[in-house]
Amino acid sequence: MTHTALITGGNKGIGADLAQALLDRGYRVVSVARHAPDVTHERLEHAECDLLDPVAVAAVAADIAARHEITHLVHNAGVIWPNRVEDATPADITGLAQLHLGSALTLLQAALPAMKERRFGRVLFNSSRAALGAATRTAYGASKAGMIGMARTWALELAPHGITVNVVAPGPIQTDNFWGIVPKGSDQEASLATRIPVGRLGTVGDVTRAFLFFCDPENGFVTGQTLYVCGGASVGSVPI
Repeated sequence: MTHTALITGGNKGIGADLAQALLDRGYRVVSVARHAPDVTHERLEHAECDLLDPVAVAAVAADIAARHEITHLVHNAGVIWPNRVEDATPADITGLAQLHLGSALTLLQAALPAMKERRFGRVLFNSSRAALGAATRTAYGASKAGMIGMARTWALELAPHGITVNVVAPGPIQTDNFWGIVPKGSDQEASLATRIPVGRLGTVGDVTRAFLFFCDPENGFVTGQTLYVCGGASVGSVPI
C-alpha cells in the first residue's frame, strides 16, 4: 500500500520535520499552509490555504481528495493568540475553533471515503500541554482541549473501518510559535527549561518521533489516545 499524508502546517517547524521524516520513509506528502515549504521534493506538494477561512478550506480539501487518496491526516497547524481573560474575546474562541477544529473536520470529511474504502487510515492531531490549562490561553487551551475530545469521538466512530485517531500534545518545544511567546535565548527561556522535569526544552524531533509511532501502519491497536510530549510538564504546573 502506498501512503499519502496530508499535513497542515507542513511548511515549517514540527510539520516540516514530520513531512521530511515521512518523505524519507517513501510517503507522498501534501502540505496545506499559507506558505510553501522551504524544501522541494518530487513527492512533496504544497496547497496554499488559510485554515481560518472555512470556505478556502472546503475548496482545498475537495481538490486534494479528488487528486489523492489520503491515508494519513495530520492536523498540525496552529497559532496561540495569547491574552489574559480580561482581554479575551469570543472572536478569539471562534477563530481558533475554526483553525484547530473546524478545518480538521472539513479535511477529514474529504479524505474519509478513500480511507474507508481502503479500510485503513491514520488521523493525528497536534494538541498541546496547554489543554490542561495555562495562563493567557483562554482560546488556545479551549480549542486544543477540544481536539482531544473530538479525537476520542472520531476514534470510536472510525475504529470499525481500520482508522485510528490519536493526539500528540507537546509541551514547550523550540519552534517559532514558542519563540513568539518566549524570546529566543532569553533568561525566560533558560528559566523555563530548568522547570521542566527532564531539565530541557523540547525539540521538533521529540514531537516527530511521537507522530511517527501513531503514523505507523503496524500500530493499529492504539486509538483515541493522547501522548504528552512535554518532558514531564503535564505532571505538574510549568507556567510560561
